[in-house]
Amino acid sequence: MPNILIKVPQGSFTCEQRALLCEEITKVAIAVEQIGDDPRQRGLCWTLIDEVASGSWTCGAVDISAQAIPCIVQVKVPGGVLNEAMRSDYVQRLHQAVTRSQAADDQRIIMTSIILDEVRDGFWAANGAIWHLADFIQAAGYRHLQGQAEQ
Repeated sequence: MPNILIKVPQGSFTCEQRALLCEEITKVAIAVEQIGDDPRQRGLCWTLIDEVASGSWTCGAVDISAQAIPCIVQVKVPGGVLNEAMRSDYVQRLHQAVTRSQAADDQRIIMTSIILDEVRDGFWAANGAIWHLADFIQAAGYRHLQGQAEQ
């Protein structure tokens, strides 16, 4: 049940590329977090693209938009869902998803900064109620954690 925020400079991707980016990022999240197949479970994966105004994004106080597309991907996931191997796989696959969304003729390099925020148990709320890992396991159908849901 991740919430995923993607920040890119405005105009870096076309409307179609942004749609592809959301789709690719969502696929990665569902696969790595092992979210269930039910559409209601998959619907818990929220992905949002936020475009930062042109000229407002610099790297070392330099606008590098002619040479690169910087991209911040922040993933909020309930604590206890990911292990170290899953985190490593997640960031590699997220970077690849951003790269796949770039136009084939776009020669700029993709620069990603990916942040996995694992929210402590009891510090995430949904629809006005505090949720715990067991709630997320039940709602999202995390296949690798199903034994814990029954405890």
